[in-house]
Amino acid sequence: MSDQTIGAPTLPRTRHHVEPKDPAKSLSQRVPFALSRMDASTPYWVLVVTVVLLAIFPLVRLLVAAFAPGLDAFWTEISRTASVRATINTFDVALWSSFLSLSLGGLLAFLVGATDMRGKRLLSVAFLLPLMIAPQVTALAWLQLFGPSSALLQSIGLAPPPGSANPMYGREGIILLLGVQHTALAFITLRAGLRAIPGDVIEAARACGASSWRAFSFVGLPMLAPFLAAAFALCFVSSTGNFGIPALLGMPENFLTLPTLIYQRLASFGTGMIPRVATLAVLVSFIAGIGTIITAFVLARYATRIEADKPLTPFTLGRFRLPAEVGVWTLNALLLVAPLTALIAASLLPSYGMALTAETFTLNNYVEVLFRQDVTTRAFMNSFMLASGAALILMAISLPSGYALSRLSGRRRVLFEALVETPYALPGIVLAIAMILLFIRPLPLIGVSLYGTYAIILIAYLSSFYILALRPVTAAFSQLDPRLEEAAAMCGAGFWQRFNLVLVPGVLPAAAAGAVLVFLTAFNELTISALLWSSGTETLGVVLFNFEDGGYTTLASAVAVVTVIVVLVLVIALDSLHQRLPKGTLPWR
Repeated sequence: MSDQTIGAPTLPRTRHHVEPKDPAKSLSQRVPFALSRMDASTPYWVLVVTVVLLAIFPLVRLLVAAFAPGLDAFWTEISRTASVRATINTFDVALWSSFLSLSLGGLLAFLVGATDMRGKRLLSVAFLLPLMIAPQVTALAWLQLFGPSSALLQSIGLAPPPGSANPMYGREGIILLLGVQHTALAFITLRAGLRAIPGDVIEAARACGASSWRAFSFVGLPMLAPFLAAAFALCFVSSTGNFGIPALLGMPENFLTLPTLIYQRLASFGTGMIPRVATLAVLVSFIAGIGTIITAFVLARYATRIEADKPLTPFTLGRFRLPAEVGVWTLNALLLVAPLTALIAASLLPSYGMALTAETFTLNNYVEVLFRQDVTTRAFMNSFMLASGAALILMAISLPSGYALSRLSGRRRVLFEALVETPYALPGIVLAIAMILLFIRPLPLIGVSLYGTYAIILIAYLSSFYILALRPVTAAFSQLDPRLEEAAAMCGAGFWQRFNLVLVPGVLPAAAAGAVLVFLTAFNELTISALLWSSGTETLGVVLFNFEDGGYTTLASAVAVVTVIVVLVLVIALDSLHQRLPKGTLPWR
């Protein structure tokens, strides 16, 4: 018996008969011819070329400039009195602010991640907002809160006596604000560590007679040790490279850290100081690298790998829940709401130092910075253009390179991830020096220098923020069902047909989220552009810093408030898309 006998009868072909579509032919008609000629090795070449251009070249150029004059010249530069003092100051503020961040972040992470406290998601967003707000905005807000000319304190009769020094200036103010600014880093890391603690291990300790708190103290905390080390290192590295807070709070008191010393030397003596500041940039990188080394050692020494069947059961606060909630919200009001309120109050005054009343209330500062001042309107356009350009370019690059990275494994993946993360982990001032070294001379073939142009700032943004775009896309590719690509291949679709029509639609939300994160970070950025801007290429961070440095505090406050509003709008927009994003894309989720 033939197959034709037991199968469906053969239909005669008529003019009404429709042939089944060839999936491969259908796909090929929808993919550009140029893409259809590419093969599966292209994403890997995109990843390699991008890493070489954005990560390896800047670092190699910086090292060559620092050590080309010889080791004697290197040691002579870092042993100068100003360099030694700035190095000690950098260690000092980074160390103590990291302890402060770890203490605050640990307490908040425990209350939000391991107890039955209410309103956890809203609290998480509130705790992470200082990290989303630019450091120079944070510094300006706190200066407006505690100074003798504070409009907020004057309105309630608590302002310090006229002529008294602002308590935020100097070492203690820098430590406090760096600690507050990076509390979110400790919070994110330790909350992830709490989620990784197996709940059944804690319950086993309880079954042996231990109380909930004793079980957590003797079983849970040792498992949290690697995350504690990682949180401390993140805060230390971020504090080492921070420029905005030490610049606004330290430079008026001549309390210089290495980033502000580099800025001061370049601002005073110009590009002729590049070889000397390159040495200081390498020194900053070395100090920041100490935190990374500590993290790697602790993770290798103490990290345990336990697969948890269920998460940690939240601890019941009982009668302490309401006081804990009141305390946490009060802390949030002191650390975030009060400084921002003082900043808004200062932006609504016709002149700095006045009390905010119905008679002194004005919106002229916003009209001035948004419509009248050429430098501010240009800065808004520049920041929007540079941040948008970096976001879109990195979104496009992250799609093929994210696919390639998700398909790598073992040491190759670890190597590429480390290389991609290096420019982001480096202090922005270091990356800016590397970019100046690369592009201050005319480029071959075109004979044009990029120094002082939009291009050098854009390239620096691409290098520094590449990881922000790449990480969510790589996670999204890793979570896609491989059977989708296999099915398309069985239908005869080529690689780029599968990539564009099967894989990319599934990861586009993650790519869009990464682009928004890049925009958020670049829009308020100061540390990189502080050394790379020139007349006509000012960014918002640069204008805000220059306004405050020049005494135009009310205008600086208005610029800062506008940037905070932009950040809040984008955070809300991102949060509304959380269900379509890979897990871990949004730090507050």
